[in-house]
Amino acid sequence: MKKEIKTMDEIKELVDKFYAHVNADNLLSPVFNDEAKLDWDEHLPKMYKFWGTQLIGTGDYSGRPFPPHTLLNINQTHFARWIELFLKTVDENFTGAVAEIAKEKAKNIATVFQYKLGLIK
Repeated sequence: MKKEIKTMDEIKELVDKFYAHVNADNLLSPVFNDEAKLDWDEHLPKMYKFWGTQLIGTGDYSGRPFPPHTLLNINQTHFARWIELFLKTVDENFTGAVAEIAKEKAKNIATVFQYKLGLIK
């Protein structure tokens, strides 16, 4: 049953399910695991804070999410898949206004990052 995103429990569910999709994806998993060599125990709590701040106003996140992406060999195909998986995760599990905001924010973030990386003009 789909639920609304109202609490940190839903934020954690969104993030965990999204990154489960990422880790199962043939295009994105190597970027996160082999190239970036993410420590998931460190990365996931950052993402909980980031999305908690973005979607339910927790204000827990402080940082600069863009700079680490400049070190990666990524292109528009990677961003398209990231968006595809994020939207799929939201649509499969959540409903309501905050779910729609999550999808718009994710698309906007991907667009800004691609612009900053010189992938789009």
